[in-house]
Amino acid sequence: MDKTKRAAIIAGNWKMNKTPSETTALIQEMKPLVAGADCKVVLCVPFVDLDAALKAAEGSNIGIGAENCHFEKSGAFTGEVSAVMLKEMGVEYVIIGHSERRQYFGETDVTVNKRVKAALAEGLKVILCVGETLEQREQGITAELVAMQTKIALLGVSAEDAANVIIAYEPVWAIGTGKTATSDQAEEVCAIIRKVVAEIYSPAVADAMTIQYGGSMNAKNADELLSKVNVDGGLIGGASLKAEDFSIIVKAANK
Repeated sequence: MDKTKRAAIIAGNWKMNKTPSETTALIQEMKPLVAGADCKVVLCVPFVDLDAALKAAEGSNIGIGAENCHFEKSGAFTGEVSAVMLKEMGVEYVIIGHSERRQYFGETDVTVNKRVKAALAEGLKVILCVGETLEQREQGITAELVAMQTKIALLGVSAEDAANVIIAYEPVWAIGTGKTATSDQAEEVCAIIRKVVAEIYSPAVADAMTIQYGGSMNAKNADELLSKVNVDGGLIGGASLKAEDFSIIVKAANK
């Protein structure tokens, strides 16, 4: 992390976990543990939990985000939620392009780009996910693949709007598997992403952009991962469902 240039952000991605009542209880437990953090703290929760999360987090330093949004404002898209709906609720952040959305629900680089632009148009802050599979890493195409995902996702996004984009590098092979990229691997790819952003916009825009690591970061490995200059925080899965574990990661980002 380099807090002199950009914000450190620890964001939880709850995935499909917690009911509204469980959401209230967990956030109430978390609030005193992360109060006064020297980094931004965000919880991205399922759609049905957003109202409970917003109410529970009110008056605290915890920002609330959704886990996805559609690229149209309204229409015949059964089961989808638009960025304008999220904005009116008071949601501040939205995750776009998570590997599980790409793998299970047909998200493509093109639809990710459309969702990014729709979310930014409504004033939401985007947590944009990019990353490679194990097969792609073994083929030696991590740099090319992550660069392509980043370039397509940001196509048509102005430098001004890019200030509201956070990029999360999430190696698919390290999500929910217990495997974690080494701190050097995380640093290497986060640096590649920052270089790509500099090529698209400018070194100043790249230096100001928060780039997280999101692949099984937990209470035990957070210190080492966050010690790297280009790792500006984490997109936390399982550990964000445990108040104590999540707070330890937040404390690691305070250093």
